Amino acid sequence: MEHVTLLIGIVIITALVFDFTNGFHDTANAMATTISTGALKPKTAVAMSAALNLVGAFISVQVALTISKGIIDESAGVHPEVIFAGLVGAVLWNLVTWYAGLPSSSSHALMGGLIGATVASVGLAGVNGEAVAEKVLIPAIAAPIVAGIAALLATRLTYRIGRDADPKATAKGYRAGQIASAGLVSLAHGTNDAQKTMGVITLALVTGKVIAPGSNPPLWVIISSGMAIALGTFIGGWRIIRTMGKGITDIQPPQGFAAQTGAATVILASSHIGFSLSTTHVVSGSVIGAGLGRKGGVVRWSTAGRMLVAWALTLPAAGLVAAGAALLAGQGTWGVTVVALLAAAGCATIWVASRRKPVDHTNVNGDAVDEPGVVTTAIAAVTPPPAGSRPADGLTATIPAPAVAPVAPVSPADPAQATA
Repeated sequence: MEHVTLLIGIVIITALVFDFTNGFHDTANAMATTISTGALKPKTAVAMSAALNLVGAFISVQVALTISKGIIDESAGVHPEVIFAGLVGAVLWNLVTWYAGLPSSSSHALMGGLIGATVASVGLAGVNGEAVAEKVLIPAIAAPIVAGIAALLATRLTYRIGRDADPKATAKGYRAGQIASAGLVSLAHGTNDAQKTMGVITLALVTGKVIAPGSNPPLWVIISSGMAIALGTFIGGWRIIRTMGKGITDIQPPQGFAAQTGAATVILASSHIGFSLSTTHVVSGSVIGAGLGRKGGVVRWSTAGRMLVAWALTLPAAGLVAAGAALLAGQGTWGVTVVALLAAAGCATIWVASRRKPVDHTNVNGDAVDEPGVVTTAIAAVTPPPAGSRPADGLTATIPAPAVAPVAPVSPADPAQATA
């Protein structure tokens, strides 16, 4: 065994920074619907989620093992600077999508970063393609579909069971159920996502010959990863919470309960199997399914479409950034220093830009309706909406009152007009 070098220390710190961004990036997965329906106050919700994320980090290490000795071949010549470059790509993509308010996958950003950096450094031989397909790509496609169908059916069943009940009386019960199911999602998130950082740190320790290949994450790695993701969760990713809670569909308490329960079940099952699942994909699919499950529910497909584009771009975008960082970091100490400075500058730039229109716990439940597109605007211009109805997509239109010919006043001096 060797002592932890400065480079491995930098990798560990960067991994914990990623874990922190993962926390506030994915807070919406557990608490967006609970906050949007008023079941919990925003600050209370994120504090509860943070505590349960920390607890979840200690439940299992199966996902960590998938990361540390499944996707990347430890014996292919992967060095700590490669892992550092992969983390840089993941952190920057997390911040970009957070700034845009898009619930993209932190898990896939990490996978894309590690794969891109490894390919740029040692070639395709360093990536276990079978493991990527089996435990990353297939779950990425299947999980949101399964979760969406489960939430749709659960929502319809929930409304069918409670169709004769007083909505006001049942709302309290559903809100209590939402709190419980949101806690379950938070626990599941800690179980699945905190382990990814554990796996990365373990991989760095193995490549740096600090621990033996095939080792489980040391206890200090588990504790630090759990605390980093819990702190990030407590900060609250309010931009993504607004999109998830208000931007996709208008969630009612029964829908929120059905969506969160279904999502938690899928995430916990995948953690037990060892799938490196995206909790964002699962919860987003559940929210869409819950929106479709309520009669009269509306899903804002333009927002969902932007999310799908972000999902499709996550792996290649994070991979490309990480590949460039790996090529630069491979030049030696000066290369690692330049990558670190560029990454810090990028993070600072995104944060400063986000301060122009801040979103926090005071305005997280504000409107998150999409800006109208060109086609919608054109249609609204030539086809006014029915009187008394609110135009769709946040458009406002003024319907002119029909022209009415003025009526001459009746003069009391004209008895004929007065009689008529």
